[in-house]
Amino acid sequence: MNHHTTAKHITWGGYAFEVCDKHATWNDVPGIYIFCGVINGMWRALYIGQSASFADRPATHEQWQPAQRLGATHVHARVVRAQTDRDTIERELIRQYQPPLNTQLR
Repeated sequence: MNHHTTAKHITWGGYAFEVCDKHATWNDVPGIYIFCGVINGMWRALYIGQSASFADRPATHEQWQPAQRLGATHVHARVVRAQTDRDTIERELIRQYQPPLNTQLR
């Protein structure tokens, strides 16, 4: 799983994501998020999801605690406005990275 990292961005499956702290202030924009942590020297996706508003989702998501127990320290986020695009990207990334907390869409 090669991930290209720049100062505050990382690429998952060809899509650039912003590296965020879970406790960051989240904007009211839709997108895809990945709960992840560095495991064995590489970012590892533990849960991949989507939201119609980041302001409503990552900070209160029921999978954050289980993800933390598996090593999650950050949220990687990408604004994706169209629902159909969010559905497609979420499905692609779950299939590619097989996060342990995603049991659907595999």
